[in-house]
Amino acid sequence: MISRKILIILSFTFFSCTSDINNQSIDLYGNDFSYNSIETISSLTDNVDEFLNKEIVTEGQIVDVCPMKGCWIEVKDFGSQQIIRVKVQDDVIIFPQDSKQKKVIVNGIFSKIEFTEDQAINWKIHLAEEKGIKLNKSDISLEPSDLIEYRIKGLGAKIITELN
Repeated sequence: MISRKILIILSFTFFSCTSDINNQSIDLYGNDFSYNSIETISSLTDNVDEFLNKEIVTEGQIVDVCPMKGCWIEVKDFGSQQIIRVKVQDDVIIFPQDSKQKKVIVNGIFSKIEFTEDQAINWKIHLAEEKGIKLNKSDISLEPSDLIEYRIKGLGAKIITELN
């Protein structure tokens, strides 16, 4: 009986503590994951050889969401202007449009895509079409950075909504 009372008291104490968790809603997309460390996006892109093709966890602010299927998000590093695309399997994970400006913690495989010039042009046309913009190949000029894209093959994401 005494141990039951102690358990009840401890439960009330635990759940009555103020915590950031009480002011947040966390929605899981894809596989659940745990982590011991979080790599910054700038750390990933500055140390490609260390992280390439490895499973990582990173975080940032969602700045864009695929407008057609919700199959990718663009995440901005908190400490820099670096942005990385998190691409998930179509129709398996669907990121909601209202995710923009929310914090996200992402688990996935850090990868590199190398485009030919034609592939890079077609990719830009595809991204524009997703947003309802019609481009012609002649409208597009390429930078050397357009031929390589670092991205995360998303396995799971935790989108955090601050509650008022």
